[in-house]
Amino acid sequence: MVNFIAIIIISFVSFILGFVSRFIYAKINVKATEQIATKIIKEAKSLADTKFKEALLEARIIVDNEKREFDKEIKERRSSMQILENRLNQREENLDKKVDSIDKKEKDLSFREKNIYTKEQFLSSKILEVGKIKDEQYKILRNISGMTKDEARKKIITDVENEVKQDIIVLTQRLEHEAQENAEKKAKEIISIAMQRISTEHAIDAVVSSINIPNDEIKGRIIGREGRNIRTFEQVTGVDLIVDDTPETITISSFDGVRRAIAKIALEKLISDGRIHPARIEEVVAKTKRDMDQHIKEIGERAVIDAGVPGLHPEIIKLLGKLKYRTSYGQNQLQHTLEVSWLAGAIASELRLDTIFCKTGGLLHDIGKAVSHEIDGSHNQISAEIAKKYGESPKMINAILSHHEGFERPKSAEAFVIAVSDAISASRPGARRDSIENYIKRIEKLEKVANSFDGILMTYAVQAGREVRVLVQPECIDDKHAEILAREIAKKIEQELEYPGQVKVTVIREIRAHDIAK
Repeated sequence: MVNFIAIIIISFVSFILGFVSRFIYAKINVKATEQIATKIIKEAKSLADTKFKEALLEARIIVDNEKREFDKEIKERRSSMQILENRLNQREENLDKKVDSIDKKEKDLSFREKNIYTKEQFLSSKILEVGKIKDEQYKILRNISGMTKDEARKKIITDVENEVKQDIIVLTQRLEHEAQENAEKKAKEIISIAMQRISTEHAIDAVVSSINIPNDEIKGRIIGREGRNIRTFEQVTGVDLIVDDTPETITISSFDGVRRAIAKIALEKLISDGRIHPARIEEVVAKTKRDMDQHIKEIGERAVIDAGVPGLHPEIIKLLGKLKYRTSYGQNQLQHTLEVSWLAGAIASELRLDTIFCKTGGLLHDIGKAVSHEIDGSHNQISAEIAKKYGESPKMINAILSHHEGFERPKSAEAFVIAVSDAISASRPGARRDSIENYIKRIEKLEKVANSFDGILMTYAVQAGREVRVLVQPECIDDKHAEILAREIAKKIEQELEYPGQVKVTVIREIRAHDIAK
């Protein structure tokens, strides 16, 4: 029991001691916490004061900067306002000056109006006086001349017209002479440069081809039994084979150059092979035609390269190849076409025109001659249709149609260049051959055109129709009208006739005085 009480007392004392110790510990902790809190508060206050001072300093700096910017802006605005004010003042001064000037001008105008009004009155009175004097003079002139007013007016107009016509004729002659001298000089220079740049060979082509054979025995083999070989050959080639008494020679005749070339190559192969019979003839001719098609294509491609014109349609290239086997007045058509292309390109480069267009036009201007024997129509129209079919421009179509007169008028400078180049190539001496019948017809037509004018005494066409000399009646045509007559004859020749190159018209007026000494 005593132990139990002791334990209780000890426990109670321990509880009290623990409570007191905890209370004391709590007091100590509270005090320490208060000290820490106080320290924190002080540090916070110190930090807050520092931040406040820093913020205040930054605010002052910002305010100072804003103030400086504001002062600067105010200063700039004041400066601009000052400039505007100066400008306004200057304008105001100018306006004042203009107003003063306008006032002066108004005063001058008023003064001039008064003077004009005074002069008008004076002139009106003078006009009345002149009218009276004029009427009196009309009466005097009518009495002297015996003509009415209308008759005198007509007389004066007629005299003035005659004087003006004479002046116009003299002026026209002078201007034409100057223009002709300058134009001929420049044209000769350009054409000579173009001709110097073009160096080509020319040969007259024929419509027959001759083949040399080893001996006359071959002639019999070519003819065949009862002529079957020669008939087969002519049928499959479309040419005429002439086997006559000419020793060791056979002649192939055809206006179609392609057929003639195929026949010549095929016949040479048959002679070389030695086997000549209808089946072999058909085989060799068929193979030769295939080879010729490829050969024509290669010729066209080479011509395009030589002319320097890329991008042509393949069918046009084939037609160009065929032109090698066509002739015009004995002139090889492909050579003529290439020459026109080269000349047109050279002239276009001198005149600073479209060189490629002119070269292309030179190649295409006679392309229809490759098929003109197969299609109805003139070669101009056929060439234009072919060019149109393969996508050429309307400008090119016009150039093709207008390179000979009578179809269309040239609508571009390039079209004139192509026509001139064609004329140069065709009319150059030795380029073409012509028959005596054509010369005679040309001369007769020229003389007929010249004789169609009044006052013509005699007409002579000379130099193969390249010049017309006209003798006029001196009492009907004077010296002034001789120039006009020459020009009119030349224009009529241009409109009604076709001819290569140009025709010179010379009008001759001569007065001969005769007397007899007795």
